[in-house]
Amino acid sequence: METVRSISELSKLRGPLFLAIGVFDGMHLGHQAVISTSAEHARSVNGTPVVVTFDPHPEKVLRPQAAPHLLTATQHKIGLIRDLGVGHLLIIAFDKQFAATEPEDFVQQLVKHSKPLREICVGHEWAFGKNRRGNLELLKKLGARFDFGVVGIPPVTVNGEIVSSTTIRQAVEAGDLRKAAAMLGREYTILGTVVRGDDLGKKIGFPTANLSAHNEQFPPNGVYFAQAILNGVIYPGVVNLGYRPTVSSEKDRVLEIHLFDFDRDIYGSDLEVRFVRYLRPEKKFESVEALARQIALDVKQARELAAA
Repeated sequence: METVRSISELSKLRGPLFLAIGVFDGMHLGHQAVISTSAEHARSVNGTPVVVTFDPHPEKVLRPQAAPHLLTATQHKIGLIRDLGVGHLLIIAFDKQFAATEPEDFVQQLVKHSKPLREICVGHEWAFGKNRRGNLELLKKLGARFDFGVVGIPPVTVNGEIVSSTTIRQAVEAGDLRKAAAMLGREYTILGTVVRGDDLGKKIGFPTANLSAHNEQFPPNGVYFAQAILNGVIYPGVVNLGYRPTVSSEKDRVLEIHLFDFDRDIYGSDLEVRFVRYLRPEKKFESVEALARQIALDVKQARELAAA
């Protein structure tokens, strides 16, 4: 997948261009419908489909105090878009200067640098431009003016409920990972980079990989049977998510995973963690030895689940 980071670089791509535009946090079924529809329309006329998204999430710039926890930070989102088979991705840097762009000016830039622009596909409620003044209605007027088509994808529903990043975020926070997965079209995962911890797990016989997570929305604290994806290979293990009250007084949540029968140095590698089954809440034990005994039970239960 080719990734470009300025609108002007669209001019390098063979036209006609079909743009699927959105924030796409989570890459849920609604987002996938926007992208797949745009790609199908492009293929039908031998055009070039391009996904257009923004970094960071616009709310991080416009309302940082009230910005939502991300389901997929940009690095994770890029990987999910690549998995859809998309050939071209434009990531626009979203800052206060860009936020002040009038919607007409934004569209004119897209038209200017596309050779030519044939279609823009968005979600039905997508808003853009200064003060979020741009909407589907304005986009259709601009399409008529500049001779490109506009497609607004209607809401996607699951079990009668509209799929949205907000609803998925709430489901993950509540621990309803089944509902989140149904709306995402895949299991909810957290992408993180393996960083050095205090090696306590290794000292008590259960070495762990500590993750600096790129996602921001976590499920509830606790112990989970989980799977880690490393370079396309799936490894089962046990995750502890929380504050490690038995051994630490830190206030930051820690995500660590013990991978079964795994003995490799993976510091600096990216792991994608899938939460398969909640095993128990996090709790404070009377001693490190008691914690080790419980971890052994957790691992035994998780191994049985992995073998099932």
